[in-house]
Amino acid sequence: MAEARLIQPDTQFIRNVVGSGGGDLKKCYQCATCSVVCNLSPDEAPFPRKQMIKAQWGLKDEVLTDPAIWLCHNCGDCTAHCPRGARPGDVFGALRREAIQRFAWPGFLGRLVATPKGLPVLVAIPVVIFALFALLLRGYEGPEHAAEGPQFADMYPLIPLEYFFFALSGLIILGFVVSVARFIKGLKASGASGSIIAGLIPAAIEILTHSRFGKCEAEKKRFWGHLLTFWGFVALATISTIEGFGVMFHVMKTPLPFWDPERLVESVLKIGANAATVLIVIGLFIMLIDRLADPVKRAASTYFDWFFLLVLTGVVCTGILSQGLRLLGLDPVMFVVYFIHLTLIFLLFAYTPYSKFAHIVYRTLAMAATGRSR
Repeated sequence: MAEARLIQPDTQFIRNVVGSGGGDLKKCYQCATCSVVCNLSPDEAPFPRKQMIKAQWGLKDEVLTDPAIWLCHNCGDCTAHCPRGARPGDVFGALRREAIQRFAWPGFLGRLVATPKGLPVLVAIPVVIFALFALLLRGYEGPEHAAEGPQFADMYPLIPLEYFFFALSGLIILGFVVSVARFIKGLKASGASGSIIAGLIPAAIEILTHSRFGKCEAEKKRFWGHLLTFWGFVALATISTIEGFGVMFHVMKTPLPFWDPERLVESVLKIGANAATVLIVIGLFIMLIDRLADPVKRAASTYFDWFFLLVLTGVVCTGILSQGLRLLGLDPVMFVVYFIHLTLIFLLFAYTPYSKFAHIVYRTLAMAATGRSR
């Protein structure tokens, strides 16, 4: 005879899930249609039916350490076929948001990023930092070849900025390391017994190709939106890192030329950066139109979804505008736009472990731990 178990629901957790995009959670009556129609759900451990009942019962620790909530790519197939309109994909999105908060370190940043009430604080931090850069480091005398044009270097000294962002990257990595350690501990406790190390390469290949997105039926266009944005961002981040090291070690000067045979490497980086930006713009356009054109999907989109999407859009748009204003010689306006650009870059990167951006790390680890990419 099975041992009796006392269920102690976390009612606040249920309210959090309902309030952060899983508003139709209680409509689920466990018919299992969602698990049957999902092309990503494995036969030996199908989802999302089991996770839906755990969320309904308020079993916070069990459902948030379940790797299945990360194996879901929110294809929309389960939502499209659900006879009760429970929208399991949206519920899983809410569960991922709760999981990011659950494992976040430091925890207060996870809570700030998850709610619009925290936005003024999140924005105020980079605004103060970059205002101090402009005020206190005005006239900074770096190497002569660090930047072309004293006006830009005087207003935003590039070498101190690069040192700052690389130091910030170290803090971001530290936040991720602690958060991921907690996440892996949770995965192991939930029974994910696969070797994460052995599964990392197959999982990374899947992430790079987005092959699982290609299995989605109801939301086929999400494949291209995600793929183009992902690869454009990876390329742009790589180029920006190379440029940063080049400036810091005095082997490059900015702005990079669009074409100069005597500065061939820098020209190639410039062209690559603009090409990557085009990919991101196309990908973001697909994702934004997808959300805005569908009234149901638009209503289901949460602050947590929009925070990442709009900040990334803002980074790209202000970057393009800064470059255009600089080429036109409109430096006074460009300085203001670039200040906004720096602020948005900070919002995008500094809060990576606590925003939807963290999906790429948690999803990769969950796939590696369960062998779902192999």
